[in-house]
Amino acid sequence: MFEPRRTLYGSLDCIVIDGGPSPKVLVVLCHGYGAPGTDLASLAFEWITLLGEDAVDFRFVFPAAPQTLAEMGMPDGRAWWPINMAQLAQHAQSSSFSELHTAVPPGIDEARQTLSDSIAAMKVEMGVPDAPLVLGGFSQGAMLTLDTALRGTIDPPQILILFSGTLVCQSHWNASLSRLQQTRVYQSHGNVDPILPYSSAVALSQWLSEAGIETEFHSFRGGHTIDGESIETTAQWMNALPRDA
Repeated sequence: MFEPRRTLYGSLDCIVIDGGPSPKVLVVLCHGYGAPGTDLASLAFEWITLLGEDAVDFRFVFPAAPQTLAEMGMPDGRAWWPINMAQLAQHAQSSSFSELHTAVPPGIDEARQTLSDSIAAMKVEMGVPDAPLVLGGFSQGAMLTLDTALRGTIDPPQILILFSGTLVCQSHWNASLSRLQQTRVYQSHGNVDPILPYSSAVALSQWLSEAGIETEFHSFRGGHTIDGESIETTAQWMNALPRDA
């Protein structure tokens, strides 16, 4: 039961885990920079356990980012777009993130379209065109899924999950914020994150809240990771989604 399978949706190689034979809700979670495509797949089993009998309604999909980092010494590492890690570390050390918040990462447009096409293919295969969508990611994956929710070619998700993300593309995102009026946003961030500092997560949360977006921000004592409370709360949010009987 709950046997993972690999499927190509659009151009993305994905791990798919179904909670039952006829899923009605699509959950798509994108990994962070440098991680393998399998990185977050174990979360499906945690969510299935928390959802209990209602897990039969859910399909969990974990796409692998299209870019390989093998030439950088990470044979299994993947990326949605290139990141200048030295520059990011410099921002962190100087606590100056205004440039990061307004920057448009080279390659994010292509990544957004690739993910949008992949999700469209997922919905076609499910045979439920209006299936509720839970979209989210960790770190770079969180940035990508927020960008896709705001500027993608798919309908906005019912739930957007941002694990350890940050604010980028601010001027571009400002113009599209109205797309999230019907979306619940769950954001979590460790208060001693050395990669994407906590202050930037707070800035992202405030920016969403000031736009009238329903946002819950969960701060936890920890680094660049996902804590247990975040997994439990997102399972509760998923279970509260309306779906056909």
